[in-house]
Amino acid sequence: MAAGIKRKQVSESTKSANGFKVKKVKVAEQKSAKKSKSKAKPVVESDVSMESDTSEVENGFSGFSAKEDDSNSSAESEDEEDAGRRAEAVKKVKTEKKAAMKPQQDAFSSSSSREAHAKQKALSKERKAAKPNADEIARSKKLWERLRLKSHVDLEERKRLVAELFDIVTGRVKDFVFKHDSVRVVQCALKYANKEQKKMIAEELRGEYRALAESKYAKFLIAKLLVTGDAGIQEMIVSEFYGHVRRLINHPEAAWIMDDTYRSVATSEQKATMLREWYGPEFAIFKSKSGAKVTSDLSTILDESPEKRQPILNYLNQLINQLVQKKLTGFTMLHDAMLQYFLACKPGSTEASEFLDHLKPEATKDKEADQPPEIDLLRNLAFTESGSRLVCLAFAHSNAKDRKNLLRAYRENMEALVFDRNAHRVLLAALSVIDDTKLSSTAIFGELIPKSNDADAVNEKIFQLVTHLDARTVLLYPFAADAKWLFSDPKSPTIALLNEVHAIRATTSKKNPETRLQELAKSISPPLLGAITARAADFATSSFGCQFMIEVLFDAEGDKELALGAVAQLAAGDPSVETHISNSAAGCRMLKGLVLSGKYDPKQKKVIPVEPSLGFAEKLWDSIQDHLMDWATGPGSFVVVGLVEAQGFEKRDEVVAALEERKKKLESAAGKAGESEKKDKKNKGTKKEEESKDKKRKGDQDEGAVKGNAGARILLKLIT
Repeated sequence: MAAGIKRKQVSESTKSANGFKVKKVKVAEQKSAKKSKSKAKPVVESDVSMESDTSEVENGFSGFSAKEDDSNSSAESEDEEDAGRRAEAVKKVKTEKKAAMKPQQDAFSSSSSREAHAKQKALSKERKAAKPNADEIARSKKLWERLRLKSHVDLEERKRLVAELFDIVTGRVKDFVFKHDSVRVVQCALKYANKEQKKMIAEELRGEYRALAESKYAKFLIAKLLVTGDAGIQEMIVSEFYGHVRRLINHPEAAWIMDDTYRSVATSEQKATMLREWYGPEFAIFKSKSGAKVTSDLSTILDESPEKRQPILNYLNQLINQLVQKKLTGFTMLHDAMLQYFLACKPGSTEASEFLDHLKPEATKDKEADQPPEIDLLRNLAFTESGSRLVCLAFAHSNAKDRKNLLRAYRENMEALVFDRNAHRVLLAALSVIDDTKLSSTAIFGELIPKSNDADAVNEKIFQLVTHLDARTVLLYPFAADAKWLFSDPKSPTIALLNEVHAIRATTSKKNPETRLQELAKSISPPLLGAITARAADFATSSFGCQFMIEVLFDAEGDKELALGAVAQLAAGDPSVETHISNSAAGCRMLKGLVLSGKYDPKQKKVIPVEPSLGFAEKLWDSIQDHLMDWATGPGSFVVVGLVEAQGFEKRDEVVAALEERKKKLESAAGKAGESEKKDKKNKGTKKEEESKDKKRKGDQDEGAVKGNAGARILLKLIT
């Protein structure tokens, strides 16, 4: 009990008057001389922590006495000074020692580094030497170093080096091709190999082509074999891909070799065999009967086995989605498979609608955000034949909102599309079905013919479009949508595709087709007329340019006077000059069409005049009246025929009178002109016997032919 009271009294004595605790400051005693030979500085633990913001005096603590405080402070200051001097001395000694040792350390470090590198190099050589065929690979690489510098090796030396190289690689091709350095040697050998040597390499690699396709470096050897090898080598390689198409098309290395083989090398039967494996595992395991025709047409396969419809479509859809999500959307095989899927679906069905929904990108306002995979898919689809057809059908079957999103996916890529032989069809389909002509003209023509203060740059861009085989179809589509001459081949797949799109358009679009074309033509008329005014002479140098000028002048909206005047001025001058427009068949057809102010309709077999009339005949007459007889008796005689036949031409009588004045010259041209031109250049020989035989044979052929200028004969009939 007493102990408890005592503890209570001690605890109370440490409190101040106001009740706060005050901890005493503890001072550590100095250690003995035996324990501290180094005379370490005594440590002062100042662990005074106040539990309030009040001062010590206010809390009843008076502090240490002055005598005790002075003695402690003096001892502390002396210890601090001694410790500081000792630390500075130690630091100085270390610095001097370090400076003295630095040159020795640098020399040691340098020599040890060289020795280490030498040891590493020696170990590397030992490891390489321990590998199989190390000596052969080393020798072949030295030969490759010589052969790859073609300009430094003459023909005879190259033959010797190639023979030596084949002595090394023969029988060891499989050992070489799976190594990143030695595979280049085999590629070099293949580059200079003859037919037998190529076959030897291909035979040695038989059974390894699938593994080579999956190799990061050896895949290029397959590409070279496919390109330079004969049909037998190609068949050997392609046949090893059968049964593994799904695996290879999903492989990061083999996918590109697989698709390049499918697109560029495989025959139609090989393509069908590979594409069938997209329809299910059974097509990869079970092959068609020998002799039976292999087809990849999914609609035909489903008609033969309707019970397999859903499993096949599900399997195909799954494989398509795998590649799309991986953004491997540039494969021609993928585009063919997607087209087959869509064609197998009934138009308007749930399957077809869901499939088209996968193609339609969502509208995003954030340009910096990552593009959805549908954007990449649509852009890649446009550049293949099957892919462009699929996109065109998507445009035809979609509603107005979806068409807008589809077209938006190609913004900033219009120039690449218009110059491509497949992708330009997408633009033609968009122009055919989109009812909002302001949207389509701005998105397509606004990018192809940008507004600029530099008129020369705009005219040059139009000239490039007009003179390109595929790009001109897009530019002239609003003016000559149904013209067969607009396409290079009357049996072109583009014509069949547009007919298919137009048939679908009848049920999905509301605007009249003629109204749509008129609105499109109106939107691009000003820059086209300006280009004709500025560069009529350049356009007249090609048949494409002449067709462009006549179509635009017929159907464009706006002031055409300057453009017509520029074209008429082309006829001025002496027609005997070789570069004159009268010596151009396309130029003469253009001038005659403009004079008649209408298009020839082959069904009605007459010229259908345009409204309002162009009035071009008057402008042309002013340009050619000084050389009328040269035109009437030369290659451009049918232009004068057009002047005489033109309806509403006020100066027709002047033309007829001028022709009548020189009727004899016209008669001479109609009966005798062109006799000197009937000699065939190919029949000019050095031997007289051959010349006589050729002349006799040609005379027999031309015996019943009418001699003279056909246009001049027509003019004689018209003026009499």
